[in-house]
Amino acid sequence: MGIKTAILGIGNILLRDEGVGVHAVRALQERYTFPEDVELIDGGTMGLDLLPFIEDKDRLLIIDAVNFKDTPPGTVRIIEGKDIKAFLDTKLSVHQIGLPDMLFSASLKGTIPPEMCLVGIQPDTIEVGLQMSEKLNERFETLINAILDKLKSWGVEVNNVSGNTV
Repeated sequence: MGIKTAILGIGNILLRDEGVGVHAVRALQERYTFPEDVELIDGGTMGLDLLPFIEDKDRLLIIDAVNFKDTPPGTVRIIEGKDIKAFLDTKLSVHQIGLPDMLFSASLKGTIPPEMCLVGIQPDTIEVGLQMSEKLNERFETLINAILDKLKSWGVEVNNVSGNTV
């Protein structure tokens, strides 16, 4: 088996845009096939309970709604490696707890994946509701493409469901 990679979508789907990470993982599962050493994880709001899912991985790609401060809704950014912790310490993800705690615990245990990336998107609304906002729906493909581009840069071969390499 090759390099073990986890793609972790987190967020609360009951709070509109806050659930974008979960929606992204579900879209990836429906549209694409991945090598055996890539695991897609619908992390929801599990927080520390996700620790066992990332402990044996070489790479971790996190998808989440992130408050980038002073950026328009739908802005997609990629934050890498040690910058993730620094970013979360100051700006925090929308739901604020869970992800920082999980990464901190993995770091303390010495089980944090050596290579990490956070693909975040600025939410428009986190009010109660099941549907993402119009702005995030408009930018959803940009988010998916950023994820696919990062995986490609890691050498992960992704195929669409019809078998063609993306």
